[in-house]
Amino acid sequence: MLLVPGLTCWRTDKAPRAALLIDMEDYFDAAMDAMSRAKHSVHLLNWAFEANTLFHPQPGGAGKDSDRIGNFLVALAKNPAIDVRVLCWKSAMPVAATQHFFPFMDRKAFAGTKVKFVLDGKLPVGACHHQKMIVIDDAIAFCGGGDIGPDRWDTPEHLDDNPRREKTRRDNKCFDSRHEVMGLVDGPAATALGGLFRDRWLRATGQVVPASPPMRPPRWPGKIPPGFANIDMGISRTGAAWRQFDEVRESEALHVAAIRAAKSCIYMENQYFTSPLIAAELADRLKEPGGPEVVLISTEHSPSYFDQMTMDRTRLTFIKTLKDADKHGRFQAYSPVTTLGLTIIVHAKLTIIDDVLLRIGSSNINNRSLGFDTECDLSLDANGPGGSANRAEVVRLRNKLLAHWLGCEEATMKAAVAKTGGVGAALESLRANGYCRLRPIAPKPLNPLAGFIASHHLGDPVGPDDSWRPWIRKAAVAREASRVRKADVAAAFRRPARTRK
Repeated sequence: MLLVPGLTCWRTDKAPRAALLIDMEDYFDAAMDAMSRAKHSVHLLNWAFEANTLFHPQPGGAGKDSDRIGNFLVALAKNPAIDVRVLCWKSAMPVAATQHFFPFMDRKAFAGTKVKFVLDGKLPVGACHHQKMIVIDDAIAFCGGGDIGPDRWDTPEHLDDNPRREKTRRDNKCFDSRHEVMGLVDGPAATALGGLFRDRWLRATGQVVPASPPMRPPRWPGKIPPGFANIDMGISRTGAAWRQFDEVRESEALHVAAIRAAKSCIYMENQYFTSPLIAAELADRLKEPGGPEVVLISTEHSPSYFDQMTMDRTRLTFIKTLKDADKHGRFQAYSPVTTLGLTIIVHAKLTIIDDVLLRIGSSNINNRSLGFDTECDLSLDANGPGGSANRAEVVRLRNKLLAHWLGCEEATMKAAVAKTGGVGAALESLRANGYCRLRPIAPKPLNPLAGFIASHHLGDPVGPDDSWRPWIRKAAVAREASRVRKADVAAAFRRPARTRK
């Protein structure tokens, strides 16, 4: 078992129903549906939240005011029986500027309403609150990598010319295609996520939020089939040591344990691939004659200039480490593009191990997501309760994700995997036959400045100690990686959290 409470996850809880939502059209639609049926509470956690976001954008940025999430929540909160709260990161000014100063706009949108809106800055300087979830009645919940903003909406087709993506931002510009994944669960797993929200609210405000009263099974969003039944869900977190709060590194521990346990395939979609620890763990498996294949999907280049200068350059070192280790031809790294070759932003944070462990959440594969920011991931082990049906659903979702990248039918992807015997080989076979929307990410030589940025992990701290001392970061990164790699998972992560040096 990879999901071990207190080690690789905070806790495990049963989800009578669960589903994976691919891209934001389905998420926004299902979230509006679920929130509209709330009886007691609607609680949102977000890195970024823009109140003017339309659930169902129309061509030219048109849409009803009632379809904007801010107005929707205000109307919902007029019901005295429903407690509506939004907890959002109190972002630094440079970050807020890239998101149209959402903290200030949200304050204005909710001022004088019954929506309880709080900006949360209770964390180490330089860290961010990065968890993304919606919990309704402590009975049904969404959790994953998707923030709520006008530029997040897209469909799995990632069309070059989709008028519903046009002019929805305040600057009247179109935005890039974007890929996200969100998890949807009900029952005890949703109740546990509600508890995480209340913990965060208490930390941010000092106020205790009572749990919602027990309910019968909530009505499932009508357009989303529950792909999983009666399955155990693990919740893994990240949080830096700060004041009286202990360090939490469950997300990192699960990544390490899962990579070490993999037998056939490690498939990862992520915004960033920069962690030297994860690179080294993957490289070890690629060096093994009978180890698993490793397939990575990430954006060709980040949308922000800062990330292009920092994360993108460090990713080249990550990719080179794996290319150098790939003595048996089992490594592939791709960036997706639209039919016309335009960038698709990969903002998803998803891992599938051996078609058994499915992980979705907010954690990037970088230093700060593994030990500095606050993160929350959901994972399911299809070898547990639920039997072969749950394992078959993981395989189906993997094929659906791969097919959506290439622009082919799921049946075509399924047949290619069966014929070639592997995910990487199937992708290469289909690419050779004209499905070329995945482009290989090749390692490139770094100029001196880029090499310095990559080796010192500028913009990507390990923890509070090196957050504002980048000159010690290179040593801090090496020390953390060495500590974990010299021990088994239990020895590396079961220790007093606040004593880490």
